[in-house]
Amino acid sequence: MPKESLERNKMTPNRPAASSNWLALQKTLGTKNTSKQDLSVERSQKRRKLEHLPSSSHEVSRKHHASQLVPKREESVTNQDDIRNGESLSALRRMIAGESTFTDQQKLPGKYLALDCEMVGVGVDGTESSLARVSLVNFYGAIQLDEFVRQRERVVDYRTRYSGIRETDMIKAKPFDEVQKKVAELLKDRILVGHAVYNDLKVLLLSHPRPMTRDTQFYAGKHKVVKSKYVALRNLVKQELDVTIQGGEHSSVTDARATMGIFRLHRKEWEKGTKLLSQAKKRKREEGAVDDDAEEEGKGEAEVETSTSTFPGGGRKGVSSGLTTIVRRGPGALGREKKKWWKGVLSSKGSMT
Repeated sequence: MPKESLERNKMTPNRPAASSNWLALQKTLGTKNTSKQDLSVERSQKRRKLEHLPSSSHEVSRKHHASQLVPKREESVTNQDDIRNGESLSALRRMIAGESTFTDQQKLPGKYLALDCEMVGVGVDGTESSLARVSLVNFYGAIQLDEFVRQRERVVDYRTRYSGIRETDMIKAKPFDEVQKKVAELLKDRILVGHAVYNDLKVLLLSHPRPMTRDTQFYAGKHKVVKSKYVALRNLVKQELDVTIQGGEHSSVTDARATMGIFRLHRKEWEKGTKLLSQAKKRKREEGAVDDDAEEEGKGEAEVETSTSTFPGGGRKGVSSGLTTIVRRGPGALGREKKKWWKGVLSSKGSMT
């Protein structure tokens, strides 16, 4: 048998040839198997990703949550340190710096008004002080009045390095009477807050009821906030609020806000003392009124009748009630003729001659 035929027999096994239908079926089955294998691979890859992602995302979220918690704790600590006597120190500092924003309600005058004034020098060598600027702010630091006052005398020294007032500020200045009237209207039935406020009232030629006045200089010394009895406003503000004011030119608006800031910081304690004092005075007045009523009720009806019969016009003995005129006469005055004393003198002179 030749070699070529043997090789053909080895290479091709003894089996029938596949039909065309079988070949087509094998092709379809092969594509399905490959698609199933691809899907299983993709699913396994997704499963691995899902198994890996939760741990990493959980760690990231946990780290993110922890990073958010740290600032909150720090903020809570700083907020606790920032609050003093129910007031926020940072809010008071912003108010003094003029950085606060106000609602429509907070722009109204309200119950408390802080006053501060600036002076200029007049007279010989500018030693006499004259009112040049008046500022009023409410409880929240909103400006209620800020006016320059026209001078009646020649200004010798504007004291710009202290007062912050210049000659150009006098262009739009208003007469003293007009500014005084506005201040009086605003302060009516309101509590006045000021630092050594009697000086401001003195230059304004105004007075204010003492129970309606809160002098931060007086209260700071009374309640032992500072050792000095007459502490300067800049020192008090530096001690209590750690804010520097009056470093250069003064501003009556800034000083009024600083005064209100000091008052707000100690308002609960200072107002408690004034309330107790007013209640004690009221109780004393009521007790006095009760005693007077009791004394009047204790009088008998007979005493009342005798007093009215003795003094028909009412009132006390020897004092006219205004209803009648009291005429005092001696005993037997009625019916007595007036004695002509000069006739006796003339007759005596005639007898001597």
